[in-house]
Amino acid sequence: MKEKYRTYVQIKKIYGSCINEMKDVYGYKRHFGNKIKIYFNVAHHPIYSRHLYKYQLFTFIERTISYPKIQQESRCYYHRIKSSENMADEVKLYALGRSPFVCRVKIALHLKGIEYENFEEDLSNKSSELVRYNPVYKKVPVLVHNGKPISESLVIVEYIDDVWKGFSILPEDPYEKAVARFWAKFIEDKCDPSIFKVYRSNGDDEHAIVEAWEQLQVLENELAVKGSKFFGGDNINLVDIAAVFIAYWPGIIEEVTEIKLVTKDKFPKLTEWADNFVNCQVVKEVLPTREHLLVVFKKRFGKA
Repeated sequence: MKEKYRTYVQIKKIYGSCINEMKDVYGYKRHFGNKIKIYFNVAHHPIYSRHLYKYQLFTFIERTISYPKIQQESRCYYHRIKSSENMADEVKLYALGRSPFVCRVKIALHLKGIEYENFEEDLSNKSSELVRYNPVYKKVPVLVHNGKPISESLVIVEYIDDVWKGFSILPEDPYEKAVARFWAKFIEDKCDPSIFKVYRSNGDDEHAIVEAWEQLQVLENELAVKGSKFFGGDNINLVDIAAVFIAYWPGIIEEVTEIKLVTKDKFPKLTEWADNFVNCQVVKEVLPTREHLLVVFKKRFGKA
């Protein structure tokens, strides 16, 4: 784990707390419900984050935790994971740190605990590798897995979910999976473009603002119907990842342009979701800093 704890006692206490929580939530079900995985909502836990999904957990369970049945089931699940993983995977990401589309891919990689090499691109002077790996669009993000390139952010996210075990980004149920894909595509095709149109007009196009509000209201209504913390329920899923731009970027652009699109008064459910989402540890790890984005948008909107 990357977090550095000074004493063995601290580490033991952390893992002990983790196992107690899993024991209370999942009882003694085989593999804690099998598809739930051992790391119990790891994406949103402020301490464990993605690093809990590592082999150290299982060895600590074996040495320090006094729940024999949990030890047994954990070791069984550990061997299943170990036998299915390809330890020789080479993963590269051609990226631009301030891009919300790149952030989608990084969130997925971090949810799965995948180590990758990040290649930051200069879009005014694109690398030959980027052009070679994405000759059609010549844009980021591009994921290269063992020499094979995949482009387009949501396509990459689904690829990551298909290839690597661990946290499930898409639901297992075919119908629920189709519903998640529907909403991700709605965000991709309707919501994001309508918001971009407002910013391109510097907020002067009233019709564009009304159109953006209409699309955002659809998401507001969906969250109200679901009554859950995230679009994915108690955990984030493909839809939440697709909506990362809506969750984080408008608030920063508002500081520069005073264009108010996603407000708490108008969209209470959506702003509550956004706060929950951006405060997930796994999301915070990959978001560009507000300071960096403020500099970028001040230059873009002529406020520097």
